[in-house]
Amino acid sequence: MLQAEAASTVALAACTAPNWAEGNTYTVGTQVTYQGHTYQALQTHTAYPGTGWNPASTPSLWKDLGTCGGGPTTPPPTTPSGVPSAPGNLRITATTNTSLALAWNASTGTVTGYRVYEGTTVKATVTGTSTTVSGLTAGSTHTYTVKAYNAQGESGASNSVTGTTTGGTTTPGGGTAAPYLYMGWGDPPNPQTVQSATGIKWFTMAFVLSSGGCTPAWDGSRPLAGGVDQTAINQIRAGGGDVVPSFGGWSGNKLGPNCSTPQALAGAYQTVINTYGLKAIDIDIENTDEFENDTVRNRIVDALKIVKQNNPSIKTIVTFGTATTGPGYYAQQLISRAASTGANIDVFTIMPFDFGGGANMYQSTVSASEGLKTMLKSAFGWDDATAYKHMGISGMNGLSDQQENTSPAQWQQIRDYAQNNHLARLAFWSVNRDRPCPGGGVVSNCSGISQNNWQFTQITATFTG
Repeated sequence: MLQAEAASTVALAACTAPNWAEGNTYTVGTQVTYQGHTYQALQTHTAYPGTGWNPASTPSLWKDLGTCGGGPTTPPPTTPSGVPSAPGNLRITATTNTSLALAWNASTGTVTGYRVYEGTTVKATVTGTSTTVSGLTAGSTHTYTVKAYNAQGESGASNSVTGTTTGGTTTPGGGTAAPYLYMGWGDPPNPQTVQSATGIKWFTMAFVLSSGGCTPAWDGSRPLAGGVDQTAINQIRAGGGDVVPSFGGWSGNKLGPNCSTPQALAGAYQTVINTYGLKAIDIDIENTDEFENDTVRNRIVDALKIVKQNNPSIKTIVTFGTATTGPGYYAQQLISRAASTGANIDVFTIMPFDFGGGANMYQSTVSASEGLKTMLKSAFGWDDATAYKHMGISGMNGLSDQQENTSPAQWQQIRDYAQNNHLARLAFWSVNRDRPCPGGGVVSNCSGISQNNWQFTQITATFTG
């Protein structure tokens, strides 16, 4: 008996490779340690949180080089036992008024079938790696997970995915009227107070940045979930509204330069989408680190294409600066990239302020918008009406950084222009500043001009696209 046991053991080398970890990007040939085995990466990829793409469950990504640990052990059985691994990469592949089609990566181990869950309710049981959930209401939003099962039990859940059926009365632009609200700056107001006073429903929430590497966090430091931003989002939704998280902005440590590939950047966006079950995201692409960096700007466009493929119902928005005559060279490059790659970006939003000229902010905004329209028509072959439906305006209420003054009366004119041409989005920077302080200059918690509390937000709330 002792001799038989000795014959079934092998001497092992120590586990010298670093431990595998979610969120890391691994290149071909990289070796890691996972559950007492050494694995070697077969493909360059990012181990997105929640996907279940660990080395033991993804033989297409990792080669098992054998057990390690520095001492004798019994080799693992040659036949699989126990429950299967969690399915990976759950995604929405098609959307209609009454159905959402889902697909996922197969689990490893012995699999009898898969159960599709909405919350704790099983919506479908199938033997393959795709299904269509039918009988849904037009314009309704649903969040799903998938688990594999066999006679031994059920696996852990896949990543969650959220989709909205077409039709119905949902906001077509994913937050058509959605001014920016910043919880880390400028004496942030209670969003329900603003909702009650103005009728606004949606807010664009600033800003999601990098907390180190390719990991998203509010302002790069506040937790993605469970902090003041989540509290505000819960309040907004309790008030009948919703949010569009904005990634980037002018300053800070951004995800675009820190995520090394479009796939990794799309994974960071997906983390936020999954955390909040989002209907739209905004990429505020500015400054030399993103907007004027060809590699990073292209990476953002390519990442948005991946996001759209994995979440067909989500609205993707890009926001960038402009001159009085329209967007400049870098915006042209961004739009051309989106057109040539089929990125399917929904809304191209200009920020018509800080022009360095243009005394009449209404006239300058219209001129800049018409320049964007011409650019979109040229890149995509659209007519005027189609181009307008893919356009947005994000102004700056009151005094801009360059002392340009957009008055409430001019913002009303801008609202009318956007409404009459059926633009997709109207926003401004920011709700924090939508309070009076005549002669106050450019500050974080008021507009620098004479106005009523929340006056710009109230005007924006009447925009329906």
